[in-house]
Amino acid sequence: MEQITATGGCAHPIHLTGATTTRDAGTGDTLHHYDTTNEPGERLLVRCRNRRATVCAPCSRLHAGDTFHLVRAGLVGGKNVPTDVRERPRLFITLTAPSFGPVHRSTVDGARCRPRRNAGRCEHGAPVSCPALHDAADPRIGQPLCPDCYDYPAHVLWHAHAGRLWKAFADNLYNHLAARTGRTRTGLRRTVRISYAKVAEYQKRAALHLHAVVRLDGARGPSDPPPTWATAEVLAAVVRTAAAAVHLRAAYSQALGEHDLSWGAELDARPLRAFGGREGLADDAVAAYVAKYVTKGAADTAIGLDHPITSPDDITTGRLSAHVQTLIYTCWRLGGLPELAPLCLRAWAHTLGYRGHILTKSRVYSTTYAALRAERAEYQGATARDNVAGIPDAVTDAHWRYVGSGHTAGAALIAAGVAEDLARSREIAREERLSDRHGRCGAVGGGRHAAS
Repeated sequence: MEQITATGGCAHPIHLTGATTTRDAGTGDTLHHYDTTNEPGERLLVRCRNRRATVCAPCSRLHAGDTFHLVRAGLVGGKNVPTDVRERPRLFITLTAPSFGPVHRSTVDGARCRPRRNAGRCEHGAPVSCPALHDAADPRIGQPLCPDCYDYPAHVLWHAHAGRLWKAFADNLYNHLAARTGRTRTGLRRTVRISYAKVAEYQKRAALHLHAVVRLDGARGPSDPPPTWATAEVLAAVVRTAAAAVHLRAAYSQALGEHDLSWGAELDARPLRAFGGREGLADDAVAAYVAKYVTKGAADTAIGLDHPITSPDDITTGRLSAHVQTLIYTCWRLGGLPELAPLCLRAWAHTLGYRGHILTKSRVYSTTYAALRAERAEYQGATARDNVAGIPDAVTDAHWRYVGSGHTAGAALIAAGVAEDLARSREIAREERLSDRHGRCGAVGGGRHAAS
């Protein structure tokens, strides 16, 4: 119970065996010693740290918190980032995939899906229009009107090159910013640095969105303010032209022909609220938005799988639509073509060909996951280190070995109960904070009203 509680009710903990010993380097005396000999099964449980809420909700919540602070630090400062960054030009942008074929879409205010007067049928006999009204829960949303007309190879190849598309877009930002301000690229690099953090999100049609926070700094990074001409309006204009100029060509395949890859026509670039201002998106709201999508697993949206597959027989596992299954089959089929071997499509078939991390950032945007986890470990281990505090020559020797993972059936029930209790405690604490906040606001408002 103590070990499961210490992991926060982790659903799939890692089992370690070993020992840690801290000694005085001068005298050789043992200052602190811990081993797993007296633990149940001679094992120590540690968190799995899985980011997906569908795999491990307690660890995904921890990962979401780290992501929130990582993104927020790049917006308002903190975590070794100066607070001056909140005054910098900042945007929240969304880049989309192009169309690979018409799909059913959700409708509002009585608008129909894809109405067309006197619409006929495609060459495969499927209707090219849809006069229906789809609510948000309709399973047809995101499914192609005609699967045979849908360009599944282009969809998979676009996912496989999404990282290169982003890299080309980020490079174009410097080129277009230099051209717009009448500077050379080299000269611009000496005065401006573009920092970002981006997260990938799957749409209903199983194509990626990339959401990113983009910030303009001086050449030295967060501690250096940008020149006065670098404004959010200039950055927004450059974002649109830089995205439109991205064009890549996938490797030629005799079976597929040539595929030109670019960003979709839909692009959103909104400024973030300046410090003390009222216009634009709020910093905390954007950080929370990014953190929410980082913890989403494939099972949350029925898009892809949460684990790699080893054969086409694994594709039918999970609650996948025919559209997603076809995308995974396409990844597997294209992965067998020699000219596309560098893309490793079979290894990434469970993510529909997308080979990147769910969240990436530029080098100096803010802190790192490693730094946040180290800070948490430092805080949690402070009590154990009190025994060796003040001894500068203390040396720690650790030997650990992986021996398994997961829970027994009984331990899984205990872990689920611990996780549920912690979640309930957090919800109660949250409600109390909101109640106290509303109470203070009411008292202040009442005082002002009485005084008036």
